[in-house]
Amino acid sequence: MATPGPAAPAVSAGPDARGARSDDWAAQAADTIDRVITGIGDKTARPLTAIAGAIVFGLVLAAVGFALLVLLAVASVRALNVYLPIEPYSRAVWVSDAIVGGIFTLIGLFVWRKRRPKRT
Repeated sequence: MATPGPAAPAVSAGPDARGARSDDWAAQAADTIDRVITGIGDKTARPLTAIAGAIVFGLVLAAVGFALLVLLAVASVRALNVYLPIEPYSRAVWVSDAIVGGIFTLIGLFVWRKRRPKRT
């Protein structure tokens, strides 16, 4: 039984005129393509994904905020209707509607006034 000798060195082509090995061009081309594609992805896909996520998050937050505002208004009307201490109008719903409507009107007028910068 013969024992194997030392492994034969890998056969490779010698350096070309530019000093680079001629068998590495495929790996270099693949690395260059990979770097270019990754760079394009980093500059386009990631910012667009972040912008889309911010838009979706903002829309969800706006929907939840609107739902909470409606629930707050309904709860305020119900609480005022039940616990309003004004004796002749204690169970009249229009009184609690007027109070909550007046609060929202005052808030709306305040925001309307702040819609433009002040004139100097």
